[in-house]
Amino acid sequence: MIKKIEIEYELFEHAGLLSLEDQAVLEAARQATKTAFAPYSNFHVGSAARLSSNEIIIGSNQESASYPVGICAERTLLNSIGSQFSTEKIQVLAVSYDAIGKPSKEPLSPCGMCRQSLLDYENRYEAPIRIILSGLEGPVQIFHSASHLLPFGFNGSVFKELRGK
Repeated sequence: MIKKIEIEYELFEHAGLLSLEDQAVLEAARQATKTAFAPYSNFHVGSAARLSSNEIIIGSNQESASYPVGICAERTLLNSIGSQFSTEKIQVLAVSYDAIGKPSKEPLSPCGMCRQSLLDYENRYEAPIRIILSGLEGPVQIFHSASHLLPFGFNGSVFKELRGK
């Protein structure tokens, strides 16, 4: 048996075509690239989220000399929201990057760990997260759920089965 997965997303030629609310979140993510600590890769990633309270929170990647210790911008943001705004749902989340000395003109997709973390947050709050992906300029992609970025993500249902619930 062969099955097929199709993923829909919106593609905009540039950020100026987005709603003002989405432009604000994307601009916050673009500005958050300036707070990244990336002396080893020179790849500065910024993320921003608009919460259900309409507050915009930012995160950025933080590298370590001990490579696996660093953390991506998306997980920095999600951990901050989860600990400081634990009752808030994320309405929209944007990711951008500045590859120092190189163009930043294409959307950047989150890594696998970040995709799973985004899906975990959606499952935790039982609400999809709109995800905006873009460089500092150029085209913009919008996905309407983290599950569109990770269709076979782990949702923890096996734990419920093991506990008999």
